[in-house]
Amino acid sequence: MIQLKNLSLRRGLKTLLSDANLTLNPGYKAGVVGANGAGKSSLFSLLMQELHADTGSADIPPNWVIAHVAQETPALTVSALEFVLDGDRELRELQRQLLAAESADDGVRIGHLHDDLSRIDAYSAASRGARLLTGLGFDTDAQTRPVASFSGGWRMRLNLAQALMCRSDLLLLDEPTNHLDLETVLWLEDWLQGYPGTLLIISHDRDFLDAVCSHIVDFSNQTLTLYTGNYSQFEVMRAERLSRQQSEYDKQQRQIAHLESFITRFKAKASKARQAQSRVKALEKLERITAVQVDSPFDFHFETPDKMPNPLLSLDSVRVGYGDVTILSQLTLSIEAGSRIGLLGVNGAGKSTLVKLLSGDLAPAGGQMVTAQTLKIGYFAQHQLETLREDDSPLAHMTRLAPTAREQELRTYLGGFNFRNDTVSDPVGPMSGGEKARLALALIVWQKPNLLLLDEPTNHLDLEMRHALTMALQDFSGALVVVSHDRALLESTTDTFWLIADGSARPFDGDLEDYRQWRLEQLALAGKPSSGDAQGVNRKEQKRLEAETRQRLARARKPLEQQLARLDKELAALGEEKAVLDAFLSSGEAYAAENRARLADSVRQQGEVASRLAQAEERWLEVQEQIEALDARE
Repeated sequence: MIQLKNLSLRRGLKTLLSDANLTLNPGYKAGVVGANGAGKSSLFSLLMQELHADTGSADIPPNWVIAHVAQETPALTVSALEFVLDGDRELRELQRQLLAAESADDGVRIGHLHDDLSRIDAYSAASRGARLLTGLGFDTDAQTRPVASFSGGWRMRLNLAQALMCRSDLLLLDEPTNHLDLETVLWLEDWLQGYPGTLLIISHDRDFLDAVCSHIVDFSNQTLTLYTGNYSQFEVMRAERLSRQQSEYDKQQRQIAHLESFITRFKAKASKARQAQSRVKALEKLERITAVQVDSPFDFHFETPDKMPNPLLSLDSVRVGYGDVTILSQLTLSIEAGSRIGLLGVNGAGKSTLVKLLSGDLAPAGGQMVTAQTLKIGYFAQHQLETLREDDSPLAHMTRLAPTAREQELRTYLGGFNFRNDTVSDPVGPMSGGEKARLALALIVWQKPNLLLLDEPTNHLDLEMRHALTMALQDFSGALVVVSHDRALLESTTDTFWLIADGSARPFDGDLEDYRQWRLEQLALAGKPSSGDAQGVNRKEQKRLEAETRQRLARARKPLEQQLARLDKELAALGEEKAVLDAFLSSGEAYAAENRARLADSVRQQGEVASRLAQAEERWLEVQEQIEALDARE
């Protein structure tokens, strides 16, 4: 297990942890949540022994293998697959020893090494690595390309694949979904659910945390608090804990006021001096309860655009690409006033290319794009963080954008994005990715756009800022086009989807679950034999083969349907059990003094039931997908 005991950790003058304690048992899948800058990544550095505690201890079993995603990828000439296989360090060491033994013609040693390689399933390593790369979006040709040929985002995927390849006891993932599209995030969720070791994930994607995590570590107020359950359950339990804390704080404040009143009134009276002194001592020994601070540090909204033409922008048979390479063609679409559009499609389909076309960063290579005279675009993309001037402060950026605005007005405005006090005047260069993203958003919001183009706007943003952005976008009266792997953001802020596939874009009739099912169907169709396989077969033989196929599929389907029926019953029973626990925990009697033991037991049971329910739901979904895949082959 992992044990942090009375741990204090500082970076420079900033205290990140003070007397923190945490125990993580083997097999826990824990999400680490907290505000940007709280110290979550430093906690990972501590676990990897890149940092050392100022006081206290961090104990990890000495024989554990720790895997993490490297932040840098050298421009290597080895293939993507070989790079991923390097993640299995024991495999590579045994292969190195085998080469040495073969060179020395040491038959006994060669035999032992082949046994060791068999023990770690080395002979399937290449296929395991290929499956990882396929899941992360690398086709067969890409897997043989040199690492140096990939762009930064794809190299980060290679680093992730290498970490997953490692047969680790502890896997540390810091914002693993930032460079992934929606489809790849769903694949990663499935993979991590089957990971047998201990998992720690820093993520600001609540749906991802809900799907993967059995526990949540709350990193706040320089301490660590462990909750059982996924992120949604953590929010409920944290709210209950904070409510109790606030109640205890109010009670203590009344006690303190009473003691101070007694001391003030009687400290000068000889007859009451002893009692007054005892109350002074009681006051000094009192362990102070902290008042709850739950207000969001973010407070901003989009002003109503000055003009709202309709349509804002239209495309007629537009073709777009890079140089002689066409990415999208036959684009005939229109963005109306008030449209709220989410873009769907696999990575590389052309979502970002379409956004660049709409923003004007890419010119049409054919067809016609018509924009309204009063169109005012607010465009957020990851490369926009690079346009910020590193030596300038947030206030300097705002002053350049709004030279006639009063400084206090700009300071107040930046405060809504949590740039307060000295941070308003600090240079942008050393700021975190989340802080830079907040500043880029602040610059966009100020300009009152009537069309917002957002390409992965939540990368690097913490959960509080994501929530604030979602709330602001829900109230935004202009048009909105969003590319995001954050399902909560897409579901909360868009009402229609465009599907980018097959070199074009078209409206998609459905929601994100429909899109998931559509992708499953596409994958099933891709696995069908070609029509040419049936050439030369007469009609009678063809019917016989079709009948045999139906019977084979029916036999394969029957045990799946039986398993699905059992899971339906299990889900119903777990749902009822959870409803009873939820009802008790939300009632007033749960927090009565006489129910203290029952409360603790119920919270524990709620976490266990919720975890079992999530696992059963995931198994149900897997079985249902297998049945649908069989149906697609009929």
